[in-house]
Amino acid sequence: MSLLTPSPARVVLLCGPSGSGKSLVAARSGLPVLRLDDFYKEACDPTLPLVEGSSDIDWDHPASWDAEVAVEAITRLCATRSAPVPVYDLSLSARTGEDTLDIGRTPLFIAEGVFAAEIVGRCRELGVLADALCLTRGPVTTFRRRFLRDLKEGRKSVPFLLRRGWRLMRAERSIVARQVSLGAHPCDRDEALGRLAAATAGRQARHETVA
Repeated sequence: MSLLTPSPARVVLLCGPSGSGKSLVAARSGLPVLRLDDFYKEACDPTLPLVEGSSDIDWDHPASWDAEVAVEAITRLCATRSAPVPVYDLSLSARTGEDTLDIGRTPLFIAEGVFAAEIVGRCRELGVLADALCLTRGPVTTFRRRFLRDLKEGRKSVPFLLRRGWRLMRAERSIVARQVSLGAHPCDRDEALGRLAAATAGRQARHETVA
């Protein structure tokens, strides 16, 4: 294959409970990153689910997220290495624009977000999946990290963050179990970085051999 026409890229899906450290691991990997949180639906969308027994929107339910558009972006990145992606403001619960993500000639990139596990099967069927990882840190650690992050970034009101944080802390083990059942490998930060490094090295070697 010509050096001018690199082989298709593949994606590593990185999931885990909110606050588990996905963004940090993705940044430390050195790989291009697609932020799957930018594919949330907007607050005005009538299909958004509500927390049972509450008027709060359930932003932790997969139905609050546009999986179809996310998969379209991933497959386009794998095929052409560039794709338009939405710019989403979590504090406004709205899309505020559009950007273009270009992954260059890398044979591998990361798509990270709380709902990444929801598309493991679809990405595998499409032949674009390199790996799927689920970060776990423990409910108390995750609760503390998530709350401080969301508070600092002003994502939602303090009462909402506390209600959500308590609910997610109690549900964390079931969240991880679901993501693992969907095909993600449970791991801590160090194992995740090790698997990412191995996948990058292996994919790069195959890419250079084909080229």
